[in-house]
Amino acid sequence: MRPGSPLSRPLLALPAVLLALTLTACDGSGDDAPATEESPSAGISSADAPTESPTADVTVPEGVAVTAQGSDLRFGDSATVVFEPDQKRDTLLQLTVTGARKGRLDDFQGFILDNDYKKKANYYYVDVDVENVGEGDVGGAPVPLWGVNEDNTLLPAVNFTTKFKPCDSTPLPKKFQPGDSLETCLVYLSPDKGSLESVSFRPDQAFDPIEWTGDVKPPKKDKSDKGGKGKKNKNGKNDNG
Repeated sequence: MRPGSPLSRPLLALPAVLLALTLTACDGSGDDAPATEESPSAGISSADAPTESPTADVTVPEGVAVTAQGSDLRFGDSATVVFEPDQKRDTLLQLTVTGARKGRLDDFQGFILDNDYKKKANYYYVDVDVENVGEGDVGGAPVPLWGVNEDNTLLPAVNFTTKFKPCDSTPLPKKFQPGDSLETCLVYLSPDKGSLESVSFRPDQAFDPIEWTGDVKPPKKDKSDKGGKGKKNKNGKNDNG
């Protein structure tokens, strides 16, 4: 899939790989430090894997409608979902995927990234708005959205230990109470130069996922890129043709 092409919903949405990917800046700042060959930590944990099916009797406020399982949405559309990050907390979240764009390997300078991700991955940034429209506090939880590639593999959002300027990816604030909202950006790395086919809310394998699709924008031009305009020669023509 080329950047700028429309996303299509995959035929299946079964998780093939569930990895928790954490990127750490080499110098703790994320700025201008050379990347090392050390691999990012990866593994399955309760904080990063899909939660079990919601079991709490979640109160739905008057005037709020929960989005049906299996809904196909476009970027810019909102979904209201039951969110239960653990057995003691639950609420309703309104999730809006507002857009997606492709990143560059150069964006990750100063972060620990192994060779597989340096040479064989594609990088995607997804902008998301989150609002707590329920009655519970779910502060500190990750935003419950996955990327889905062309192999129907669930891609976890990258967890950063420091600020990542191209896509300021943050979990929900420590306190995320009713009426609170957050604008954030999620980073997905798709192995083997894979695509990003959709963004998915899927709290467990029995849940028919709610999916957003749309156009993935190409990477932002590097500031040093002058748009291919070379210096003019004596004849008034660009040196690069």
